[in-house]
Amino acid sequence: MKTDDDLAGTDRLLQAYLDGRLSPVEQDRFAADLAADPALARRADQHLKVQAALRRHFDDELDEPIPPALLAAAHGLGRTRPRDWQWRHAAAILLAAALGVAGGWLLHGQRQSSAVATQWVHAAAIAHAAYTPEVRHPVEVGADDQAHLVAWLSKRLGSPLTVPNLTRHQFRLVGGRLLPDSVGVAAQFMYEGSGGQRMTLYVRRDPSRADTAFRFTAERDLSVFYWVDRGFGYALSGQLPREAMLAIADTVYRELNP
Repeated sequence: MKTDDDLAGTDRLLQAYLDGRLSPVEQDRFAADLAADPALARRADQHLKVQAALRRHFDDELDEPIPPALLAAAHGLGRTRPRDWQWRHAAAILLAAALGVAGGWLLHGQRQSSAVATQWVHAAAIAHAAYTPEVRHPVEVGADDQAHLVAWLSKRLGSPLTVPNLTRHQFRLVGGRLLPDSVGVAAQFMYEGSGGQRMTLYVRRDPSRADTAFRFTAERDLSVFYWVDRGFGYALSGQLPREAMLAIADTVYRELNP
């Protein structure tokens, strides 16, 4: 069984491989390990998605003028002004450090005034990306034990939950799981369409209790509709066109508010 140190070492080696920092022999050896280890290959794919999302999301920010205060502080470190690419690189490091891995999944689209207010939406997108590819263990409790699933998640979130019925959209419930959240825990319900595509509904308590209308954000082919209603935040994630996702989100809302 691998220890935490082993996993950390594997992650460092994986990152070095993806960055092209290994020797040619080490690159080839690690590529062979990827081909032989599906779990490691999935981790590599997730790393690549995070890196790509970081680059896409922060392109605009990196093109913005450098704040005068930062320029003044930097000028005190040396006589010459660094080249633009050095500033861009430094800004990217600062942003990545501030946001961490979760920040890599910041989604394009409409933004709330505070980044803190939408961290849970990012968490919902990450959870969707992490669990929908799973074949054997996509959920903790399957739909065949729905009563137990709902009772368990309702108890953990401290309020009765309802599982929306999406059969009118050709999606059946696969099951659900418990997830960590910044305010405690969250529930994730997973659905599967007739073509095998999967959709998730992330539910968490929202301490702001500030109800919102539907909001939409997208990253490549992942669409997310999210809203806050009566003390709960909901994020519906799926790889469907915006119009289709909106129709399903409307059904979810109506199921939750009969």
